[in-house]
Amino acid sequence: MNRPLLILIAGPYRSGTAGDPVAMEANLRRLEEAAWPLFEAGHVPMIGEWVALPVLHSAGATVHDDLAAEVLYPTAQRLLQHCDAVLRLPGESSGADQDVAIARSRGLPVYEDVADVPRRTDGDR
Repeated sequence: MNRPLLILIAGPYRSGTAGDPVAMEANLRRLEEAAWPLFEAGHVPMIGEWVALPVLHSAGATVHDDLAAEVLYPTAQRLLQHCDAVLRLPGESSGADQDVAIARSRGLPVYEDVADVPRRTDGDR
């Protein structure tokens, strides 16, 4: 493998939180924990919320507003048009399951463990 993959990290963000901002922040931190191992393996990690949350904020909205449904999932869908793979982290999440389904329909690899993601071997990380 000679080029870095853009890998969408998919897992629970709002799921199971009952809208609790502290729980959502903890879920985001769990997603972000996978970012370093992917980067260290020579790839570019991406989390949909890294894009969707600033979009929501710039519209004057939060994840609790109706607009969130028009931004969160569609952001991941748009990102998947550019991604090379998905890393699906454990935990119930309809959004992450949707990301996996889209990735598979596009023939993209879906990894369930960061250890299964191939490392770049060209030495140019």
